[in-house]
Amino acid sequence: MSGPLLTPDRALSRALVRTVPDSVTERLADLGNIPVAVPVLALAMAYAARRGRGRAALAAGLAMALVPALIVPLKDWTARPGPLEPWAAGYFPSGHTATALTAYTCAALLIAPDTRRPWPQALAALLTALTATGLILRGFHWPLDVLASLLLCTPSLLGVRAAASKRPGRSGGAAQARPPGGRVSGQPPK
Repeated sequence: MSGPLLTPDRALSRALVRTVPDSVTERLADLGNIPVAVPVLALAMAYAARRGRGRAALAAGLAMALVPALIVPLKDWTARPGPLEPWAAGYFPSGHTATALTAYTCAALLIAPDTRRPWPQALAALLTALTATGLILRGFHWPLDVLASLLLCTPSLLGVRAAASKRPGRSGGAAQARPPGGRVSGQPPK
């Protein structure tokens, strides 16, 4: 294994691995497990669909389905060993990070229109950061494994954001502005 980023990646990993008790870092890393993160997304998808945002829910489900379709072939192709298991391969990029980022961010995007506050996005960022921190500190992944997953998932999340920002029932055309009385000119009063 070689490359210009390998030396700083190894140095950073050596400085960080096992600086926090394993019992803590394992719990943090578990936030990126499929049985933990995906049910959060599934609940948010059901909520969004019930609120008339089925297209956004579908986009979020597609983004989650893209995670293994993107990550698994890259793991096989790169065959990068892990920090604590140099004999094993398939660590780059981090599937747990990709799962956490996608599930929690999509869930936040799906419920955000009804909250009108930044806490869903902040919580998604926190859960993803905790997952990534746990993975690195425990030695399950190199720092660049985590960074690569964050970058690889960003385009699909931007697509979900675009789908979630569209208001249901809009055809995409310009809506008529309503004056203070609530009527559009030319329409009879109700």
